[in-house]
Amino acid sequence: MPTFKKAPPPARSAPKPAGQAKTPVHGHKPPGEIRIIGGLYKRSKLAVPNIPGLRPTPDRVRETLFNWLGQDLTGWRCLDVFAGTGALGFEAASRGAAQVLMVENNAALVAALAATKTKLGAANVQIQRGDALAALRAQSAGSMDLIFIDPPFESNDFFKIIEASVSVISSSGAIYLEAPRAWTDTELAPIGLRVAKSGKAGAVHYHLLTRLVV
Repeated sequence: MPTFKKAPPPARSAPKPAGQAKTPVHGHKPPGEIRIIGGLYKRSKLAVPNIPGLRPTPDRVRETLFNWLGQDLTGWRCLDVFAGTGALGFEAASRGAAQVLMVENNAALVAALAATKTKLGAANVQIQRGDALAALRAQSAGSMDLIFIDPPFESNDFFKIIEASVSVISSSGAIYLEAPRAWTDTELAPIGLRVAKSGKAGAVHYHLLTRLVV
């Protein structure tokens, strides 16, 4: 059963990528590669293709997130609906997740994800090319313990994607959200969510959302 631990906020740092190529934040250029920071695949390199708008999640943000999650994700079922470089999904797989489904709409990124999966021998990872919202709506109710959401920042579908995720997470599950602004309990409560933890790195606001306990 997922449990979430407290961690100090990270130092301010550069923003992150997720799939379906995004507009760069403050002209940020992605590095050529990043590294997995924990677990079985620790220090393994992930390629960052030269695709405009990719924002690899900074090490410090990933470190904070997985401290919140408790580091050990053994047995967890995870869904990354804007996979991008796979930084979040492969971190989850590295830390023992039983299943990590990565959904990405960009063909070049899908190819890079497949190459990384093969290189790591990550049998617990599945890669699917497609639309994030459609992928969420195709999942069974309560089938995932953790969903990573990092849409293009210019997207108008943030609320639709978050709303579609609610029925997919298990009763004790969580949603990780990156966005260009902070989301609040007031706007999330009507769909049954609350902000359990949050932070900010540069122009990126990141949140851990859990079910609202009534």
